[in-house]
Amino acid sequence: MRLLVVEDDRDLNRQVVTALEEAGYAVDKAFDGEEGAFLGETEPYDCIILDMGLPKADGVSVLSGWRRSQIKTPVIILTARDRWSDKVNGFDAGADDYVTKPFHMEELLARVRALLRRTAGHATSQISAGPVVLDTRSGRVFVDGSPVKLTSHEYRLLSYLMHHTGRVVSRAELTEHLYDQDFDRDSNTIEVFVGRLRKKLAVDLIQTVRGLGYLIEPGAGGPPP
Repeated sequence: MRLLVVEDDRDLNRQVVTALEEAGYAVDKAFDGEEGAFLGETEPYDCIILDMGLPKADGVSVLSGWRRSQIKTPVIILTARDRWSDKVNGFDAGADDYVTKPFHMEELLARVRALLRRTAGHATSQISAGPVVLDTRSGRVFVDGSPVKLTSHEYRLLSYLMHHTGRVVSRAELTEHLYDQDFDRDSNTIEVFVGRLRKKLAVDLIQTVRGLGYLIEPGAGGPPP
């Protein structure tokens, strides 16, 4: 999953980005409303964390612009504890959730996980496909109850496919959502990661749809062919 953090406090921005990266997300960052608005309009994020009090363009204006442009990316707004009006204005502008400052990083991470799950139509922190279980809270993967050790990129790829179970996902889409803006992207590496995942999971989970991309069916996960 690829996220955007728009926060002008550079220390807080760095702390949030670091926490999200350690949790397995690819993360881009912006420090003012204009830059944040541009990135949100031009890049395919899975979730955006948006501060309300930004220089150059305030958070409500940025969010309202996205929604007028039919950009439906889920947005969590950051507000000061004593500014209840920020929450109201944020929700009216199209926000999906909010976190008040100061906040515990675990709360923000939990809200990100919950929002991503709801957006993809999953009810709990554990996403299953046959014998494969992906625990979004712990960042672990299990096959028939046994843990499987994955690299961060392998986990991101599997997580994205399992969040979008039942839908064919192209290599281009995977590349856009697995890597941050500064990463030297190469869609050919997707094939490498898929091959490694198939070997490590040792079940018939990820299908190749020729010419289109990859698919995990809701009932997939039998023994490999």
